Amino acid sequence: MSGFVNESNILLNQHATSKEEALRIIADVATKLGVADDADAVYQAFLAREEIDKTGMVDGFAVPHCKSTAVKNAAVVIFKNDTALEWPSLDDKPVDIAMALLIPDSEAGSTHLRLLSKAAMLLMDDNFKTKLRECNDAAELAATLNVELVA
Repeated sequence: MSGFVNESNILLNQHATSKEEALRIIADVATKLGVADDADAVYQAFLAREEIDKTGMVDGFAVPHCKSTAVKNAAVVIFKNDTALEWPSLDDKPVDIAMALLIPDSEAGSTHLRLLSKAAMLLMDDNFKTKLRECNDAAELAATLNVELVA
């Protein structure tokens, strides 16, 4: 599962004012990057998943994810916001970093589950969370994530 995160998938210093705005930005960027071909469909898929259960983890991190026919290639987008957003989470704290997973519908039972499991494990690792929180170099974060996602 390497190569899901390119430097252009790392969105630093974002200024979203809501979870929905963050998800919209991620969907738009995914379309611009060629990961998906319909930003509205991706955004709706994110919202539909958010209705099922919270995607906020702990310590200001979330793992929003979507499966959609609009997603052409599995990818991870990191979204680092300049302020914490209201986002239902396991510790009831706001979120300022999202590790968004975008999965083609056809890979729902395979790539999706592997990436989701790996993302959850990584966000339980204090060293990984510190690196993700403190690093503001897109290339370095992309390289780190690609290594960690296959470890």
